[in-house]
Amino acid sequence: MSDRVVFYVGILWVAILLGLLVIRLTRSETAAQRIVALDLLTLLLIGLLALAAGGTGRAYALDAAVALALLSFVATFAAARYYERRRPFE
Repeated sequence: MSDRVVFYVGILWVAILLGLLVIRLTRSETAAQRIVALDLLTLLLIGLLALAAGGTGRAYALDAAVALALLSFVATFAAARYYERRRPFE
């Protein structure tokens, strides 16, 4: 019983944080703030996928979380380098 309560409280908490982060993303003034907000958004989505995997007991959500984490890392790295140099990679 208490495991389910903790699970649903965790999902509710991540959902609230996702909503607040979307609001923060829309109110961002600089590109750097948007990059950080999008990185945090993917981090919360990875956490939500991990919670879903734990709740269902199936590993396919963890596979999706790992793939999203790898793509998020590369995308954040590319966006930060582009923001720093203001030109494509060379």
